[in-house]
Amino acid sequence: MAVNLTPNAIAAIIAGDVNSKPLVQVLDIKLIAATAQPKERYRLLLSDAVSSQHAMLATQLSDRVKSGQVRKGSVVQLIDYICTSSQNRKIIVVLNMETIILECEIIGNPKSLVESDSTAQKPLPNSSLDHSTRVSNNRFNAQNPGQSVQSFPPTVQPPYQPPPNYRNHGPMLKNDAPARIIPITALNPYQGRWAIKARVTAKGDMRRYNNARGDGKVFSFDLLDSDGGEIRVTCFNAVVDRFYDAIEIGKVYLISKGSLKPAQKNFNHLKNEWEIFLETTSTVELCPEEDGSIPRQQFSFRPISEIENAENNSILDVIGIVISVNPSVPIMRKNGMETQRRILNLKDGSGKSVELTLWGEFCNREGQKLKEMIDSGSFPVLAVKAGKVNDFNGKSIGSISSTQLFIDPDFPEARGLRNWFDRGGKNVASVSISREIMPGGSKNEIRKTVSQIKDEGLGRSDKPDWVTVKATISFIKTDTFCYTACPLMIGDRQCNKKVTKSGNMWTCDRCNQEFEECDYRYLLQAQIQDHTGLTWVTAFQESGEEILGCSAKELYLLKYEEQDDDKFGGIIRSRLFNQYLFRLKIKEEMYGDEQRVKITIVKADNVNHSSESRYMLDLISKFTR
Repeated sequence: MAVNLTPNAIAAIIAGDVNSKPLVQVLDIKLIAATAQPKERYRLLLSDAVSSQHAMLATQLSDRVKSGQVRKGSVVQLIDYICTSSQNRKIIVVLNMETIILECEIIGNPKSLVESDSTAQKPLPNSSLDHSTRVSNNRFNAQNPGQSVQSFPPTVQPPYQPPPNYRNHGPMLKNDAPARIIPITALNPYQGRWAIKARVTAKGDMRRYNNARGDGKVFSFDLLDSDGGEIRVTCFNAVVDRFYDAIEIGKVYLISKGSLKPAQKNFNHLKNEWEIFLETTSTVELCPEEDGSIPRQQFSFRPISEIENAENNSILDVIGIVISVNPSVPIMRKNGMETQRRILNLKDGSGKSVELTLWGEFCNREGQKLKEMIDSGSFPVLAVKAGKVNDFNGKSIGSISSTQLFIDPDFPEARGLRNWFDRGGKNVASVSISREIMPGGSKNEIRKTVSQIKDEGLGRSDKPDWVTVKATISFIKTDTFCYTACPLMIGDRQCNKKVTKSGNMWTCDRCNQEFEECDYRYLLQAQIQDHTGLTWVTAFQESGEEILGCSAKELYLLKYEEQDDDKFGGIIRSRLFNQYLFRLKIKEEMYGDEQRVKITIVKADNVNHSSESRYMLDLISKFTR
């Protein structure tokens, strides 16, 4: 039993057909060795039994060749395709197809189609195409004497005709017609003309750079279309001047005449192997009417418990309840520019919590709003789009230029999280995956008393011990509670080394730079005690802020600049005899010729009496079994 291929299919596609969905046969398959491409590509030789033409297979279809779903001799139905010119030669780009017959002998006697631009522009007679519909993927043999011919009934699509706006208008110049709108997922460098309709979901700041070619400027924005496809668009120099002010987050645009290049995955987190570079000839048109088919944003949320195993520097989406917000503190970058940093904590139903570090304008916009909401007693839902994973001392999330924050958003995941929190999730204890988990350390909370630290010899092994102690602060040293630190950034981290003052300038030996203002970081010495005893502990910057509720710089200025001893003393006294859950790092260190056990507060949480009561009841139940 044989199959009839769609007559004149190759000639119709060359003439501009994109709708007939013809049946064609694969005569040959070749792997293209292109080292510049991020994925393997295959070139096909397609036949309609009379004519043959080379075609390029979209990279998303490469797996079909590798898995054997498409072979030499296979009969396929082209679903999405377009004909474009490459080096003055016509080539068909196959964006989607279905295999109809997996194995079949060569049908007809196809020859290479010799065409010119003039013949390609002539419309074919309406009767020239016999369209075919999809059939099940059964295996057929080629035509033999005595066997009947299997014909595929025609589809409902009309034969290809020129678009209505260009009918009967006489000869048409090449590329005069507007480009066809295609999905973002169908974009590839082999398309000569294309257009996409998409919504801007993120817009980066304009950045200036200097390299061997001179000074320049660049900015990028992300697009999302109705099919869920995403892609990044980048503009340089003169193109920045044309489009930077025109691009607005949330608006829908028609974009065409850009070039596609492999995405730089070090800077581009979108799930697309390409990115668009706009040029001076590119067009970006605002769609005046709202298109409800294009979502305003697309998320792929990960539970906080999964972030624990996420790769460092990976980009992901997360949603959680904000349970605490620290004050915003100034940070000096290595280039001498000052920025802001604010740390907050998120929890979700996975039983884990995570630190989120906000940088720059996020601190003053969303960060300040979240701080006011927390101070008023509410716990908002926060959705984070494109946060960056950091694995220093556990796992945390940080904002980057393309990060977006959504406070109390109205979508199902946010409503479900709010419902969980209000119905008891607020009182459910959660384990932080940030700062307290070190490589080789236990991920489970280990409760100890103060006396057990000494009695069990904690911290005297090769690796530090990590424990949780419920205790009260009984004393805080106030003569040296902070140190002057280097504010410069080394990569994405602050230097933090101690600096010295020479005249009116501060000097960092590590960075070998001078600056007018330094940072102030906590080096807090305190005593904590419980019902079994007391011990000295050290608290650095983050844990110091958690205990005292203000930055080290604020407290330093209060004591030494304003010399307001009453207010300073009031802050210190207000923190005494408060009970905390301390996450402690215990490690033996050398001090001169003497070995001492150093206890460092990594995190200080206020005691949640409801969850603590459940913890105590669980302990009691274990003893009564």
